[in-house]
Amino acid sequence: MIVRSPVLSALPGIRHGWFTREGGVSGGPYSSLNTGYGSQDDRANVTENRGRIADAIGIRRDRLVTLYQVHSPDVVEVTEPWHWQDNPEADALVTRRPGIALGTSHADCGPVLFADAEARVIGAAHAGWKGAFTGVLEATVDAMVRLGSRRGDIMACLGPTISAAAYEVGPEFIARFRDAGEAIDRWFTPSQRAGHAMFDLPGYIVFRLERAGVLVTDLGLCTFSDEARFFSYRRMTLNREPDYGRHLAAIAIEGG
Repeated sequence: MIVRSPVLSALPGIRHGWFTREGGVSGGPYSSLNTGYGSQDDRANVTENRGRIADAIGIRRDRLVTLYQVHSPDVVEVTEPWHWQDNPEADALVTRRPGIALGTSHADCGPVLFADAEARVIGAAHAGWKGAFTGVLEATVDAMVRLGSRRGDIMACLGPTISAAAYEVGPEFIARFRDAGEAIDRWFTPSQRAGHAMFDLPGYIVFRLERAGVLVTDLGLCTFSDEARFFSYRRMTLNREPDYGRHLAAIAIEGG
């Protein structure tokens, strides 16, 4: 049900986890720990699944906060919990308040959890290609610094994400990165289709985090290839399935 980082687990006072599709109450294509209110799954099932995640993190069920994610570079500072129906439009969260779990939703995009145990500041970011490209990771780090963190004290870990072996993109996608001056040869390798390439999203996320001055680890888990444990938007698309489940990544400071 839970994947944890050894690095974040060693930090005092920090609770975290990337949750797999296992251990919930949903059925069918959402089996079983689907946490996406945007899916066509029964809302009661999604609510119970999110409650189980809060239980596993060790916080009250009404203190797990999430976002209406829009693939933006926008970050929200959390001072009090809110209901999921009041989710702000953004793609990252930061807080220094104990007892609130920051949650982001994923099904191939990069789920990055951040922690500064010294300053007791945490963050969580949803980093698809667009969010990473437009600066959501750096914006999260900057928001943590405004709350008292030092860049060199921030630990960031990338959880289950679609790997380069499964992420084929077209020429327009590649041109967007080339036009921005990104290292095309570093992030793209030719695929079997002319003009297309395989994009290394995890590598690109790690690069952006390292450039932001934080300490980075990558769990190296692929959502696309491990169907037993992970949902995948791309796998759903290729299989022409009608819908897909979503995971949550969550982090909290003990207490509160």
